[in-house]
Amino acid sequence: MRGDLVRKLIARVLASGLAVSAFLVVALTGATAAGLAVAVAALAATAWERRVRPNADGLVETVLVAAGILVGYARRADDGFDPALAATALVLLGLVLLVGPLRQAGALEIRAANLPVRSWAPPVAARLGDAVLVLLALVALAAALALPAWLPLVATLLVGAGCAAVAFDLARRRFRPPAGGGPIGRALRRHQPEFVLHFSAPPGSEYQVTMWLPYLERIGRPFLVVLREPEFLSTVAAATRAPVVLCPTLTALDEALVPTLRAAFYVNHGAKNAHVIRFNQLTHVQLHHGDSDKAPSANPVSAIFDKIFVAGPAAIDRYARAGVEIPADKFVVVGRPQVEAIEVRREPAPASAHPTVLYTPTWTGHHADANYCSLPVAETLIRRLVDREAVVILRAHPYTDRNPASARQLAQLTDLLAADRAKTGRRHLWGAAAARDLTLTECVNRADALVSDVSGVISDWLYSGKPYAVTDTGADGPHFVERFPLAASGYVLRRDMSNVDEVLTALLDTDPKVAQRWAARSRYLGDFPADSYAEAFLTAARRELEPDLAVPTPRAP
Repeated sequence: MRGDLVRKLIARVLASGLAVSAFLVVALTGATAAGLAVAVAALAATAWERRVRPNADGLVETVLVAAGILVGYARRADDGFDPALAATALVLLGLVLLVGPLRQAGALEIRAANLPVRSWAPPVAARLGDAVLVLLALVALAAALALPAWLPLVATLLVGAGCAAVAFDLARRRFRPPAGGGPIGRALRRHQPEFVLHFSAPPGSEYQVTMWLPYLERIGRPFLVVLREPEFLSTVAAATRAPVVLCPTLTALDEALVPTLRAAFYVNHGAKNAHVIRFNQLTHVQLHHGDSDKAPSANPVSAIFDKIFVAGPAAIDRYARAGVEIPADKFVVVGRPQVEAIEVRREPAPASAHPTVLYTPTWTGHHADANYCSLPVAETLIRRLVDREAVVILRAHPYTDRNPASARQLAQLTDLLAADRAKTGRRHLWGAAAARDLTLTECVNRADALVSDVSGVISDWLYSGKPYAVTDTGADGPHFVERFPLAASGYVLRRDMSNVDEVLTALLDTDPKVAQRWAARSRYLGDFPADSYAEAFLTAARRELEPDLAVPTPRAP
């Protein structure tokens, strides 16, 4: 996160500083060639800023650069008033002023992937800003070479024609929409999806939806994925064969939710879920994106859904323990299908001189009561593991970099592991090697033991039957296990790390809680046969798609 902020700040300073410098050099000095060179540098800086700050408004900088280039052109030509150059200036000004509004209008249009339709205007509108930057660079080159002014005029008119075509198409969509719906809506009607997966979340959250896509495909019914934020479109589309539709507005959402739909699935409690829940003809099913004893796992908002699929009976108890009253018939125990590929170890592992330990610190959360992050005190843990000659897989939460302090603490841990790897050759893993190159399931299968903060990782790990430790990072003291019952079948690591040696001995050597773990496994993950574990979810999902269950009782106003 800190690195991103630094890059954004540098990009802003460069784009603004070079734009002002280019205009001043051309307007106030005779160094026209130097001014044009600075203008091209300013254009490059503006393009870079748009990469690191996609929503950056570079209007002022672009106007300054365009003005500098045109003044420089007039000086290089030195032929007095040139109608072609004047026309170029007018068209360029119009383009610079229109690019922002057209990009915003295009961003509000429905878009789709994995559908046999092509909607050209929105993606072109998103690239118009880049086209104008390239055009300005070409005009600067023409000025530097003192080329006839009609050449940049032709190029400017071509870009202007493209801009006008985009504006016309977007206006037609907005003010004269097709009576039978747009091409995406018609394609979805032909596809006849029976259910929709709705997803809205902050950047970096795509794992919440991609973890469910393979199992939704195994249901064997046509479906679609509806996204509300554009940054997820390419990633989610690459993870499924189903149509993926971006619906930035309610109008777009209305077009995507075609009449054949019977159910809607959700993987979080995002506020925009309400935009779909208003469709009473659908059965609304909350899947969650993990099972843990965290406070958000017993969110009272769950009560608005018709069905709540949970991994095991412990999840139902969690809501009751939190004082959230939800009718029992809303809960459906389906297991946690994502764990089906985890290897189960029913017998104690042979003693190893270099056991592999998976450490999964969580992030600091949206609120203080959801902060279970152990990174501030984790250095002691990592040093003790290194002293025991363990191989460490450090897999941090995707949101860790959102907190600058957490990012620094994580960097210190990776430096420590890198130093030990260089010294001993032990193949510790961290960063992309642990979080992107390996799935969580692969990390679990490689490891002999787990140290984790309170998170859904523990529930998934529980399926393996292997020992785990839980960090107590709060002020709960003796009430920690009462608040987080899954810790009872693990080994609790105190916040001050005063019992770290005792916990690591139990975790890696003696393991006295084997029986408790197996009992917890059934309560948290359901008691389903290992060879058909995911079938519980698939059967429950198909049941919600049956016609006689597809129309729930309308909600009371």
